[in-house]
Amino acid sequence: MYGALARLFAPPILALQFLTAVPVPISVPAGPKELGRSLGCFPLIGALLGLVLAALDRVLLLVVPLPVATVLVLVAGTLLTGGLHLDGLMDTCDGVFGGRSRAQRLEIMRDSRVGSYGVLAGALQLLLKYAVLVALPVGWRGPALVLSLLCGRWAMAAAMWAFPYARAEGLGSGFKAGVTAPVVIVATALAAAIAWATLGVTGGAVLLGAAAVGWGLAAALTREVGGLTGDCYGALNEVAEATVLVTLSGVSFSMAAVAR
Repeated sequence: MYGALARLFAPPILALQFLTAVPVPISVPAGPKELGRSLGCFPLIGALLGLVLAALDRVLLLVVPLPVATVLVLVAGTLLTGGLHLDGLMDTCDGVFGGRSRAQRLEIMRDSRVGSYGVLAGALQLLLKYAVLVALPVGWRGPALVLSLLCGRWAMAAAMWAFPYARAEGLGSGFKAGVTAPVVIVATALAAAIAWATLGVTGGAVLLGAAAVGWGLAAALTREVGGLTGDCYGALNEVAEATVLVTLSGVSFSMAAVAR
């Protein structure tokens, strides 16, 4: 009975363990099949993270100024994910911009040290998120957090299925080995449903925009390094998040301008 239950709940538990730094003291099967199936839960985990940050943001705005609340929300988001995806963005930028060949780029990305390109990428990403969240109307901040984290995790799931893995082994190889088209369809349907429930047509349009940008970035990275790596998945997540936030800032600004 325990074995059957462990297999049943393995996908969401594995997704939670992989995408967050939240301690989950539950042992479940973690073979390629289970890892592949867990990708279907990626958008759900992203949305839950967004809801947690949106709730925190709502509370913080009652006691501190908006810029301070924004910084604390970004800190909380980094702590909840262990900075995993931001680290992936930094390593990817170091490798892509610092290496001259595919092999050299992959070797630089494997190095745990962060170079100048990575530092700049990480700093600019956090600055962009801060600027957008501060500029958004208060009522848009919660939906923006939910949609950005949702789309970022969905982009990773779709990329794992659609693009080759660049290494013979690595953090993402198990997910890549087990992912199937039905799993990605489930993830996409779940992402679309949550996006629509969050902001209706705007939510759906934002999801499509993140998909287009994510696909273009994944294709470019595949050309540069011969496929994707765990770091590339993190970079895709961060770029998709930024795409959603910037898009929503533009939409809210345009609506405010029309209303005036």
